[in-house]
Amino acid sequence: MIAIIDYGVGNLFSLCSSLRSLGLETKVTRAAQDLIDADRIILPGVGAFADAAAKLRDTGLVDTIRRQASAGKPLLGICLGMQLLFEKSYEYGEHPGLGLVPGEVVPLAEALPAGLKVPHIGWNRLQILKKEDPLFRYSGDEDYVYYVHSYYAARCEANTLAVSEYGLPVTGAVRAGSVVGVQFHPEKSGDAGLRLLRAFSEL
Repeated sequence: MIAIIDYGVGNLFSLCSSLRSLGLETKVTRAAQDLIDADRIILPGVGAFADAAAKLRDTGLVDTIRRQASAGKPLLGICLGMQLLFEKSYEYGEHPGLGLVPGEVVPLAEALPAGLKVPHIGWNRLQILKKEDPLFRYSGDEDYVYYVHSYYAARCEANTLAVSEYGLPVTGAVRAGSVVGVQFHPEKSGDAGLRLLRAFSEL
């Protein structure tokens, strides 16, 4: 069973629909026992980092998430959910994250060449840097995935699995042990996204 954490800021319907189309058992929850009982956990997220971090803390699940990740249970962060995996974010101030992946989240606007718009919205080719990673068992460099974000993960090169070009190599996917994250939305990325979710279900 895949537990999807419900803390008020996720695109849960599309994600659940994608997972169920793959025949995967899912449960949307904010109960610690469900995370303990699950085979895998997904942390979705859209919106602002500080607000999402506060809402996640309010669920009382942070310690459970950390314990499950430390025990080696596969955990997937999606979009803002991936950003929450990092040590900190500089989105409208400085805010601590879960600290499960080394690195930090910084503004795209300060790094992009002139003429490129923020937020970064649209389809980009996924450039897989670590093709041997099982998260990309069914993926290839011809895959395009869908992004919607104004901040991106930086100073995380050792843990970066894939990037997409948008004026700079935007961190597209990361791994630290059993914890993986994708900046793009697999549930909005068509067949390429479904293949990635399928691979996650087999980790």
